[in-house]
Amino acid sequence: MEFDTFDAFDAGIEMGGLRNRNEIRLLVCYLLKAIDKPVPKSLLLDALVGEGLANYFELNEAVAELLKNGNIDRDILDDEEVLTVTPRGKESAELLETTLPKTVREKAVNSGIKLMTLAKNKRENKILTEKLENGGYNVTFILGDEGNELMRLTVFVADSMQLEAVKNNFLADPVKLYSSIITALTI
Repeated sequence: MEFDTFDAFDAGIEMGGLRNRNEIRLLVCYLLKAIDKPVPKSLLLDALVGEGLANYFELNEAVAELLKNGNIDRDILDDEEVLTVTPRGKESAELLETTLPKTVREKAVNSGIKLMTLAKNKRENKILTEKLENGGYNVTFILGDEGNELMRLTVFVADSMQLEAVKNNFLADPVKLYSSIITALTI
């Protein structure tokens, strides 16, 4: 297996990103092994492309080859294509993980975990928006936990930029909002 030639498209790749197809396949196995649960394919691609670690088309090709070679498996979970690493893929990742730069491994895992958390937060919590006639929006945050509604909070925001900011911040850490409110009300 050759790791010292640049044989992959490098459009969208940041400095230190992967330009070798074998490294890209190895990174996919490594990330799936590190997360150790089914990962939506779209999330995997977003994590690696978003960090500038690999080209989108090369990643799709790598996933197709890894599926064909039995290094990863594909399944459907909640109407979404998810990927898991097979024992063969784990073995390859363990043997060759030091081939990948440590910074690449860390960026990939951190990005993957962050996106998995965000996806979980989107599934468990809801955000409702209502555009108001006199301008601005009412935004309702619904914090849920295993089917129970823990909190419902409606706030006013002035414009669409503020709307996106509060939605993104809520989804990044909904428990932070809940904890802050509970603390403020009980102290």
